[in-house]
Amino acid sequence: MIKTRGDGTLMDINTARFRYRKPSNDLVEGGSVYLQLPGFQPPSGTDKPKIVPFSWDLLDASETAYDDPEKGTADAVVPAYPRDEKPREITPPQYLEVKKGEAKDAPRKPTPKPKKKVSKWILLKLWFNTYRKFFCFTFGLNMIGLGLAASGHFPYAVRQSGAMVVGNLNFAILMRNEIFGRILYWIVNTAFAKWTPLWWRLGCTSVLQHLGGIHSGCALSGVLWLLLKVVNAFRAHQLQHDAVLVMGVVTNFAVMISALSAFPWVRNTHHNVFERHHRFVGWIGLLSTWAFVILGDCYNGVTRTWDLSGVDLIHHQDVWFTIGMTVFIALPWICVREVPVDIELPSPKVAIIRFERGMQQGLLGRISRSSIMEYHAFGIISEGKHAKYHYMIAGVQGDFTKSLVNDPPRTLWTREVKFAGVSNTSTLYKRGIRICTGTGIGAALSTCLQSPNWFLIWIGSDQEKTFGPTIAGLIHRHIEPERLILWDSKQRGGRPDTMKILKEAYHSWGAEVVFITSNYIGNSEIMEGCKDAGIPVFGTLWDF
Repeated sequence: MIKTRGDGTLMDINTARFRYRKPSNDLVEGGSVYLQLPGFQPPSGTDKPKIVPFSWDLLDASETAYDDPEKGTADAVVPAYPRDEKPREITPPQYLEVKKGEAKDAPRKPTPKPKKKVSKWILLKLWFNTYRKFFCFTFGLNMIGLGLAASGHFPYAVRQSGAMVVGNLNFAILMRNEIFGRILYWIVNTAFAKWTPLWWRLGCTSVLQHLGGIHSGCALSGVLWLLLKVVNAFRAHQLQHDAVLVMGVVTNFAVMISALSAFPWVRNTHHNVFERHHRFVGWIGLLSTWAFVILGDCYNGVTRTWDLSGVDLIHHQDVWFTIGMTVFIALPWICVREVPVDIELPSPKVAIIRFERGMQQGLLGRISRSSIMEYHAFGIISEGKHAKYHYMIAGVQGDFTKSLVNDPPRTLWTREVKFAGVSNTSTLYKRGIRICTGTGIGAALSTCLQSPNWFLIWIGSDQEKTFGPTIAGLIHRHIEPERLILWDSKQRGGRPDTMKILKEAYHSWGAEVVFITSNYIGNSEIMEGCKDAGIPVFGTLWDF
């Protein structure tokens, strides 16, 4: 039954038709449901009616009526007017009462746009990136040498097996050393900025970003070379002292556990397990390596005597490699300091950590509540080297970041020597696009604050409320509107067509490269889209 209220005039559905638009998804199953029209209230005396937002238009006779909340159409209804009469003037009803059982199902959400298929060739190129190329090269080269040594065709490696072990471990540690990395980035950024061909600059960025491939390849190779050395020592056990054999086994187990704990599954799903084993068991491995090297080099298996003078010791290659490895491990820890911090909590989702002194762009810092445990890396936001402060954005995810919100500390431990990220190579390019989502703004913002040649695209939900006035102020003070896109998915009703706005910004800005900081899915989609469009791009690296 449908009737009008207000003037008491009954309305025949055959003489007036109405279009309604998207009622609320939340309908009741029993009782009366009132479709609320603009400016009116339901009738008095109704037993707690369910109010459903409703808008309507009076249709002309030539229009088609719609009865689906989204887009479905009903058959056209032609009013049956008497020939000698004009249609009655219809007084708009205050509400339409829907009898029990007449409520329709909630409208379905529109079908999402299907994901564009990417060619297998592009997927292969993205998978077999420079990281994996470095890994395959270093690991493959070592495996060739290992095979030749095991078959007796590489006598140098047999004689200098200790150098093969510690040399690989030395290079593995060097690739992760903050100071070495900063020196490499400084050399490349100083020597090749802007004037060299684009392909060369892109290659430099790719090499610097994927040095971890050498780290992984050399580390795994070092473990296998060590295994071969210990096996050969046990084969010739009559020429070895028992202490040498015991330290060989201890070193093997320590180095192997340290390496296995860094595998992606362990590192990504059990971060604390990875950190404790990779660090502390690795330190045990370093100490046992020293013992294994010194005992092995000082013992003469032919004469069964010890030469503890140290004169002969300094002529062994493995001793110098071990010294280098020790220095590379110790240097970052010498730079650890406890520093005062101020923590701003603009929302329960985010902690903004403020440190004293400014920083150059493209750096990341490690922080912890303890001097030796649970270090976490975050991007650094700063207006420049001479700024008063720099900031880190910690999104609340794990136990550490939750503790920053629930129990904000006044001091944190950090390594004063920060390590360089891919954004640090932004100085190589004449113009670029920096796109990020959510808390990825922490790694992206400094580049756009310190260089007028970089365009910022930030996709998030209610950014100003979530991240607070500090971050919003930095953006609006230093980044002009013509090189800024802030997409608030909450205000705009969803995520954008990311590739569409990225392509438009890339071409209109005259950019040479795109840098991405996003989650795994967002990073993959943008990387695939850029590769398909022929846009040079570097994304967040999940090394294996």
